[in-house]
Amino acid sequence: MWTMLYPILIIVASNIFYNICTKSTPNSVDPFASLSVTYLIAAVVSFSTFFISSKGKNIFTELEKTNWTTLVLGIVIVGLELGYIFAYRNGWSMNTASVTANITLAVALIIVSFVFYKETITAKQIAGIALCGGGLVLINL
Repeated sequence: MWTMLYPILIIVASNIFYNICTKSTPNSVDPFASLSVTYLIAAVVSFSTFFISSKGKNIFTELEKTNWTTLVLGIVIVGLELGYIFAYRNGWSMNTASVTANITLAVALIIVSFVFYKETITAKQIAGIALCGGGLVLINL
């Protein structure tokens, strides 16, 4: 049970602080300068954590195992951060921007998983999509 729960708790806690930090990013700072510092810190934390948690592994050997997904993930993470910074700077409130983005994402991922991964779409998911659509209308009125 714990192995299923703790990753979700990490995601939720991280997303709470993520949205607080993103909304609190000063309007006066260039978003790319801010993201550069953010990713420099993320690189230092990731690099340090690798050495703490991966005793006996060679960083260069591990880096050789990466593929195109590492590069693309880096690019899309910048897009994710930039999108939220722009959303908050353009007047979205925290309680609607994140919910709107996440509901839209969830619906899009149901479609992506069906088209590209041949996962099934159930009647419950279709009902959920309809409810999400209604919820988006209600929270954004």
